[in-house]
Amino acid sequence: MIEIKKLAKRFAVDNPKKLSEQERRDPRLKGRFFHSVQDVSFSCDNGQVLGLLGPNGAGKTTTLRILSTALKADSGSIFIDGEDVLQNPIVARKKIGFLSGTTGLYGRLSGRENIAYFGQLHGMSKSQIEQRIDELADLLDMHSFLDRRSETFSSGMKQKTAIARAVMHKPALVILDEPTTGLDIMATQTVLEFIQRLKADGTPVIFSTHHLDEVSELCDRVTVINQGTSCFDGSLDEFKQLSDGNLHHSFMQALAQGESYVASV
Repeated sequence: MIEIKKLAKRFAVDNPKKLSEQERRDPRLKGRFFHSVQDVSFSCDNGQVLGLLGPNGAGKTTTLRILSTALKADSGSIFIDGEDVLQNPIVARKKIGFLSGTTGLYGRLSGRENIAYFGQLHGMSKSQIEQRIDELADLLDMHSFLDRRSETFSSGMKQKTAIARAVMHKPALVILDEPTTGLDIMATQTVLEFIQRLKADGTPVIFSTHHLDEVSELCDRVTVINQGTSCFDGSLDEFKQLSDGNLHHSFMQALAQGESYVASV
């Protein structure tokens, strides 16, 4: 289980005069600091999939990067199976599989070599690495390109390889930042089926997306972030009840509620 409470993160603005007009109007800009994440809270139990929604610039990626320990929070708490992520980031990393918005593969290495390298970083033996790569290649339909240099890969091949690398060590929590962006229909379906498999195995999954059909297909819970604040956190059914059952309408309603809350504070 993962539990996040009152997460906050701000960034220093070196030269406010260089900000765009839209950035200057953002209420999160306070003096020489931009408060990307102000107050984000949500939880996800084992075997659940949580969809993280929000407009561009809402703070979703910053939140996920904090969860992955790539960024350090200014305040708040994160616990994974009772482990304090903020106090023990090195230990916590062993529990987390993180796919960022960019695949970051080593182009001169094959897909197999990219994945195996991360297995070595996690202390896996050669036999464990070989067995796990074969398992993931079956699940993600990777055998046809696994031994090619990754610099020759299509977007879908790169994404599948990056996902396999992220879950190589069988993490206790999987975090995916827009995992289907730029993928064709077949590659997207493979990724969605893999998330379903993680769910069936009892692994909690948190993924950000702009595709509400993916939320409908996969998610048990939904969290909506707007202007760095979680303005909705609940079950998929509760999210649907914000409107007439249309997820687009529910999303817009959650944003409206969040903006009313921010204006009243």
